[in-house]
Amino acid sequence: MRSTSNPFKPRLARPLDVRRLATPDYALTLILALSSAGQWSSAWAAEETEAEAAATAPATTDAKTDTELKKVVVTARRREEDAQDVPTPITTLSGATLETQRIYRVQDLQQVLPSVNVAFIHARQSSVAVRGIGNNPASDGLEGSAGIYLDNVYLGRPGMAVFDMLDIEQIELLRGPQGTLFGKNTTAGVLNISTKKPTFSPERTVEVSGGENGYFQGKGTVSGGLTETLAGRLSAYRTRDDGYTHNLYNGDDLNGGERQGVRGQLLFQPNDDFNLRWINDYNEEDSSNGTMILYGVTDRYRTRAALAGASPVYDRDRQVVNINSRQNVSVHQGGSSVEANWNLNGGYTLTSVSAYRYWHFTPANDETLNVSAINNTGVEVHDRQFSQELRLASPTGGFFDYVVGAYVFNQNLGNKTFTDYGDQADRFLLGANLNAFNNVYTKANGKIETDSYAAFGQGTFHFTDRLDLTLGLRGTYEEKEAKVERFAPEGGLTPIGPGGVIRQNQLGAYDSGELNQHNAAPSGLISLSYKFTDDVLGYASLAHGEKSGGVNLAVASAPTAGADSLLVGPERANDAELGFKSTLLDRRLLLNANVFWTGIHGYQATTLYQPPGSPSVVQVLANAGSVRSRGLEFEATALLTRGLTVNVNGSYNDVTYLSFENAPCPGEVSTAPSAPASCDLTGERVVGASKWIGNVNGEYKWQLDGGIEPYVNASYAYRSEAEGTLDNSDLSKIDGYGLVNLSTGVRADVGDGQLDASLWLKNATDKEYYLSAFAYINGAYTASVGQPRTAGVTLRYDF
Repeated sequence: MRSTSNPFKPRLARPLDVRRLATPDYALTLILALSSAGQWSSAWAAEETEAEAAATAPATTDAKTDTELKKVVVTARRREEDAQDVPTPITTLSGATLETQRIYRVQDLQQVLPSVNVAFIHARQSSVAVRGIGNNPASDGLEGSAGIYLDNVYLGRPGMAVFDMLDIEQIELLRGPQGTLFGKNTTAGVLNISTKKPTFSPERTVEVSGGENGYFQGKGTVSGGLTETLAGRLSAYRTRDDGYTHNLYNGDDLNGGERQGVRGQLLFQPNDDFNLRWINDYNEEDSSNGTMILYGVTDRYRTRAALAGASPVYDRDRQVVNINSRQNVSVHQGGSSVEANWNLNGGYTLTSVSAYRYWHFTPANDETLNVSAINNTGVEVHDRQFSQELRLASPTGGFFDYVVGAYVFNQNLGNKTFTDYGDQADRFLLGANLNAFNNVYTKANGKIETDSYAAFGQGTFHFTDRLDLTLGLRGTYEEKEAKVERFAPEGGLTPIGPGGVIRQNQLGAYDSGELNQHNAAPSGLISLSYKFTDDVLGYASLAHGEKSGGVNLAVASAPTAGADSLLVGPERANDAELGFKSTLLDRRLLLNANVFWTGIHGYQATTLYQPPGSPSVVQVLANAGSVRSRGLEFEATALLTRGLTVNVNGSYNDVTYLSFENAPCPGEVSTAPSAPASCDLTGERVVGASKWIGNVNGEYKWQLDGGIEPYVNASYAYRSEAEGTLDNSDLSKIDGYGLVNLSTGVRADVGDGQLDASLWLKNATDKEYYLSAFAYINGAYTASVGQPRTAGVTLRYDF
């Protein structure tokens, strides 16, 4: 029953219930009420003098700002700097750009960023890869090769970033190893997401969108001063859609559902020398995401599906499924972080970032059939993490400046792998009824605790006004404790003969005991940059980065090869960069380009292991071999004429296995008679890495009388074909595709604010495309379907 008490009445003695705020009937209502009443700032804003108001107001647009590109400030080196002055490849996306192009999900970022691949099935099976490195979705015992940060907090699982990107200030993509300044070591790059801070001047935004396939999204933000030294910001969203994958079995539409969340912030700034920002957020999802279509099948799959009496859909162009069980994903996550900054005597700045986050993922997955073979399967994950970072930044302007710091990270993750087999399981999985799996339920638990400690420093020598040398060094020590336990299977008939052997080998009870892993890892950077002119910067760098080892949180090879076979060693990267950044034609053109070469040793991937005396193989995580990534990246932004801005970015990326001898064989090989136990992929392309990526976006806006500003926006995103799965099967290749997105609208001064009304069309040509592929049972492959053409309208009011 809903409370009838006043939700706006202060209750200082009671902690904030972020779950209640995340519900649409509370958080959004609260924002709307505060927005309309203007309560956040009226208590003291009216007492501001005209001089104070002028100091806090945005700069007035003049002819100059209309005819030159704005500077972009980044924090890639843990200082605020012009992106064009930072000698490393960076691509930035402003919050306004995300709004204009309607980029609000992490899987959409590959439509606007070069050298990025987002493999997405659902929140757990997702990963961000940069330059072809990082395609390790759903590996609970491994960190990602590309680090994801939210407001300076490292996210221990890629799925923590799978929520609607709300109230974003800026996104920065840093490419290459970033170990010497960012909290956790990374071998591929960093995706740094920054949300908008509380403001002392009032800001209020209400936005509503609606479109095809039942799409609806409501968003709201309110910000302003609570006192002269304390400001607050509250943002909330709710998104829902019906889905776009049709289930023939019961007529349901899948890959849709609901997401909602809230973020509340306080900014305490008593003077110019100290500020403290406290952020709390909560997000949840209840959806049927993760529904995958049959993408490529082998003869074995067809034969065994028919033997089980099933009628799968083999036409992937129809993008439909025929499944008889439930598809559901439930995600609950949130966190709290406190960032404090002190300006010390002598121009030094001390920064502290303390954070706690949690993530709970629960799936319910049918397999691909409309009969009772596998009724439900999945991996439930509970994850909790704590991090503490301290940084000291020296003053700038002299011969030498630096940033030094320390970082502590603790993560405690547990997962539960479960499978509920039906009465047709043996026919589908074994091709004969042996009572090995029929009506059996099996469960396995895994846990891993990580403690990471690091000290780092990076300094720059300014030999002349134009020549800089940057050196960076980091030392990391990590300890991991893990355990994997599989319980005895439940249910079914007691098998005899071959069925009993199969059940014991594949589902029998097992306890790995305590597993321990520890390692010390160095990271380093040397970079030389030279300003040929005030507007042209050239740079060259060498870097070494390491991604920590991990544990395979599944039984896999352990019963026969021993528990130590579950341990995975670190992944090491050596990187070389050569590039330039230029600001030309009186800041009407920004042109940047770079070439790179990265060598990965101890590449962490899924390989195969064949137990002694067993005809079957199992998948294990291991250090598979070495990988080389090399290529070219470029970015250009041009203000062609007043109001018309065009951005182009792209990459050529050649990512190859230099050594991968014990690789899994593709389904068309592994299901053939006399199939080899493993295959050699040395010299082949790495999974998920498109060789060519190109993105173009253009926006034109013009001014009419009465404060009316019409605008049009168009974008095109292209990526060439990529290997869909680790075995490089011809059945799982992801075809190349290009997406067209269009929007048009008008902004107008209405009342005390600005109204923005727009029409938009995502995937305007209704291109069929896929986000990722997955190796499935009996040599078959499934795939995650991309969003079809969707038209909609958005109304936004800022006041």
